[in-house]
Amino acid sequence: MPDEPRSSAIVLRAARPEDALACGQICYDAFSAINRQHGFPCDFPSSEATHRVLSMLFSHPGFYCVVAEIEGRIAGSNSLDERSAIAGVGPITVDPKVQNAGVGRTLMQAVLDRATKRGFAGVRLVQAAFHNRSLSLYTSLGFDVRESLSCMTGRATERTVPGCAVRPAQNQDLDACNRLARQIHGFDRGGELADAVQQGTARVVERSGRITGYASMLAFFGHATAETNLDLQALIASADSFMGPGILVPSRNSALFRWCLANGLRVVQPMTLMSLGLYSNPSGAWLPSVLY
Repeated sequence: MPDEPRSSAIVLRAARPEDALACGQICYDAFSAINRQHGFPCDFPSSEATHRVLSMLFSHPGFYCVVAEIEGRIAGSNSLDERSAIAGVGPITVDPKVQNAGVGRTLMQAVLDRATKRGFAGVRLVQAAFHNRSLSLYTSLGFDVRESLSCMTGRATERTVPGCAVRPAQNQDLDACNRLARQIHGFDRGGELADAVQQGTARVVERSGRITGYASMLAFFGHATAETNLDLQALIASADSFMGPGILVPSRNSALFRWCLANGLRVVQPMTLMSLGLYSNPSGAWLPSVLY
């Protein structure tokens, strides 16, 4: 996880696919350490899982990924999702053995410089609400707190919502989904959604014969956008399980939060959505991913 600034001989370079093994181990060790310290389960089940995630990110042309080295050894990594007008940060991790050496700040500044250079309208991230150091670091770098989130897991007892039909998303649904995203958020996440359709994780909800919501994936790394809570409830109800620690529910959406609790979902941990640059309050129902 990110650290506080202190002088150190840190060298940055572009991440390579072969870095995923070492960076994956660091990622797992870092999240395990900080989550265990605060009494929460790790966001990832194993170092193999973090290896798979970072292998995908380090190989994907839509992500800018950077590695920090100290004396020739990898000390941490960070990634920037560049698939839409708003960039998403993470996961950022620092080797617990070199905490407080300035690695986290250096990795964050690297992706922010990249976002500025590429002209992104805004940058967003999601951080663990119990992690005071990361909250302080991101705030000092210019990020603002936007939403309190509740990471929730389980299987909804209500398996369908009357009047709503959920099905796998197809390529021909992309235009409608992107229009919906622009209506609610002011921008779309078309690149991310196209990837999800290709991977078979995306789904849409239809009501009165038209698409009223979609999810790239009901998971920690997936996002969802819908006209109303009813549409979002249908998407959540359709999932047999959530990949990763769970879905991220905006806590101030009390009606949706209560519906999730009443349907057997439980809170895993509190998290916080933060933004730098362009931000408008969404005008519909939504779930962010752990990137934003």
